[in-house]
Amino acid sequence: MFPAQIALISLTTKVSLSRLAVVSAALQKQVTRDFSPIWKIQATVSVFQKLDDVPPGYWPIIIVNKINAGVPGIHLDAQGQPFALILANNDVPLTCSHELLEMLVDPFSDRFVASNSLIPEQGRVNYLVEICDPCQDVQFGYPVNGLVLSDFYTPQYFDPVAAPGVRYSFHGTITQPRQIREEGYLSWRTFSTGEWFQASFFDGKQKIENLGRLQKDSRGWREIIDELTARPRRQAKLVAPAIDTICPSQAIRDASTAWASALKDQIAAFID
Repeated sequence: MFPAQIALISLTTKVSLSRLAVVSAALQKQVTRDFSPIWKIQATVSVFQKLDDVPPGYWPIIIVNKINAGVPGIHLDAQGQPFALILANNDVPLTCSHELLEMLVDPFSDRFVASNSLIPEQGRVNYLVEICDPCQDVQFGYPVNGLVLSDFYTPQYFDPVAAPGVRYSFHGTITQPRQIREEGYLSWRTFSTGEWFQASFFDGKQKIENLGRLQKDSRGWREIIDELTARPRRQAKLVAPAIDTICPSQAIRDASTAWASALKDQIAAFID
């Protein structure tokens, strides 16, 4: 299978090209080291200065200053190919990671997995695949190159019962099948009635609500469900970097500076 080609673009001065490159490097490491061995999906992440530079066939992740309510996330363009819109805020690395991984697992927003319902009397239901949503909050992220990226569930997340030693999310923040962490959610459709349900854990309250029978349109199911999901303002317990200082931790920066200084001296010896 050919690897997906991802284009990372900033259409805002809040995220410079150099900062975008730092984010891109972290995303590429996450995909190659953490995600691909589990999901068997490969991708390359490349930075472009503007949309006009992106070759056909790339799936863009675009950072912008403003997004209308209900619009953030993955959409399909006029050619039926996915693209993602990211709001330029303090969680840019985390959100880029979230949308990238979901785009890779389900680029057209229509992938389901059958498993036991969180409502026992429903029996087997069809869960919408959203691999970051149950553990999406920044407090459950983990560092890659000093940036906080999103945790994600594994295929075992939909196992019928928990088993010792099984990994349900990469970072381990999910410890049993179909678990939802704070500020996360999970959606499914019943086979019998076609009704949609959603379990959520917002503002410290866990609940399951009936979303009713939803009509499919030109959008993917994930886009439809995300528009209906009432996400409250997140209360992050792990502080993300400020938008104008998206960069690795100080220890990593110090090591990079020392390495760069030594390399510059070596290069100078070749070109002077």
